[in-house]
Parts: sequence; C-alpha cells; structure tokens
Amino acid sequence: MYATDPCLLLVPAIRHKPHQIADRIVDAILARKLAPGARLGEQPLADLFGVSRTIVREALTRLAARGMVEVNSRRGWFVVQPSPEDAREAFAARRLIETGLLQSLDAPLAGVPLQRLQAHVAQEQAAVAAADAGERSFLLGDFHVCLAECAGNGTLAEILRDLTARTTLIAVLYQSNHEAAQSCAEHAEIVAALERGDAAAAARLMLSHIDSVAAHLDPSLAVDPLASLRSALSPVGTGKSKAQPLHTRPEAPPSSSTPEY
Repeated sequence: MYATDPCLLLVPAIRHKPHQIADRIVDAILARKLAPGARLGEQPLADLFGVSRTIVREALTRLAARGMVEVNSRRGWFVVQPSPEDAREAFAARRLIETGLLQSLDAPLAGVPLQRLQAHVAQEQAAVAAADAGERSFLLGDFHVCLAECAGNGTLAEILRDLTARTTLIAVLYQSNHEAAQSCAEHAEIVAALERGDAAAAARLMLSHIDSVAAHLDPSLAVDPLASLRSALSPVGTGKSKAQPLHTRPEAPPSSSTPEY
C-alpha cells in the first residue's frame, strides 16, 4: 500500500505544513486506512499534497520520532509494525495515563466538556450502526484523545493521540476481535460515570476497557507479510487435477472481527 491511499484525500484544503501532513497520516492510521508495514513513498506523498519531497521528508521524520513510521535506507519509509513487546508497553502506558487522568480530576465534568463527550459517543454509535469501518475506528480511537482534551490536559491528549494510533496498528497486526459495539458501550459507561461525578468509577471502567482490548490480542496471529507469496510458492499436487500455475490467486486468510478501541 502506498501513501496515495484515498483516505489521505479527505482534507484537500490541507495547508501543506509538515506537521499537518504528519497528522493526516496519523488520522489514516486511526481510521485503519494505512496498515502496519504500508510503504509511504516520498514522491507520491509530495504529489498528493503538492509540496516538495523535503517537506514530506520532514513530516515523515517527525512521525519517526513519534514512533509511527520507520525508514530503511534502501527501501524508504514504512508504517511501523509493532512487536509483541511494543504492544505490552503501549497498553501499559495507556493504563497508567488514562486511569491517572481520570483519578486526577479535581471536579466533575459538566457543561460543554461533558456535552462534547456525550456527542462523541453518539457519533460512535451512529458509525457503528452504519457499519462505517473507517469512521468508527477513527472515532473509537479519538474518544480517548477527546476525553483528555475535555479534562483540560492538552499534553496528555497529544500523547494519547499517538498511543491510540499505535494500539490501532497493534490490533490490526495481531488481529484483535474486540467488537466495535462493545467498545462503544464501554465508552458510554465511562461518560455516564463522569456525568454522575464518579471519577473513581470512570477510572475503573477505563482500566477494564483497556484490559479488555488488550486481552483480545493474539501475538501468534501476527499478519504474515509473505503470506501471498508463501501460498503461491507452496508445493502443488502431482495429479493433473491438482496442478496449479504459480500465479493462481491464493485463498483469502480467515476473516476476523474489526479491531476497535
């Protein structure tokens, strides 16, 4: 997959700044439009955004510093493929940050912040009902960023934006079967606890939510980047009826539920 993915065309009025290009790529990851290992060609990105390769390279360098992409001196830029250890660390960080954020609230959420969270959950529910995979994936991940913003902590919101993008990649890579509707319902319970002024309960619900997502990962099911080639080059039968040319389309891998957060 190259960076000319249609998802990067959703905001044609982008101002062509490196940080904005980087943010569009992170949005595409959150929407599951860019998968782990996706190649990000400098020239296709430059053509897409109407900028020089220098601007694109700066954007990708920023993303590399944020742990979103990596570069190979001969092959170019790629979306990272987190290891099982990366997955453990990412979820451990989210447990500490998100429960700590809720436990540190010095006053109940009310007014505009609470209304914003309620509206966000309503958007999630609509996306789940509409079976809009990209929109619901983005919204379910963005809930955690929105929560930090509504709690008045912009620094943690930026950190959580990257952490949720990484856990999106992790869930795709390790074939999470955590259901979107379940995640949405858990988000609604967290917001309901905040509406009651029970930050402690919201923190417990958040911990349970993150643990539930992590529990549905299976590192043994990591996507095999050579799956298609491996299938194509597997031994064929000796009988005439079993023989197949190597270019025969391989069988699709077993389907799994959409990974959500």
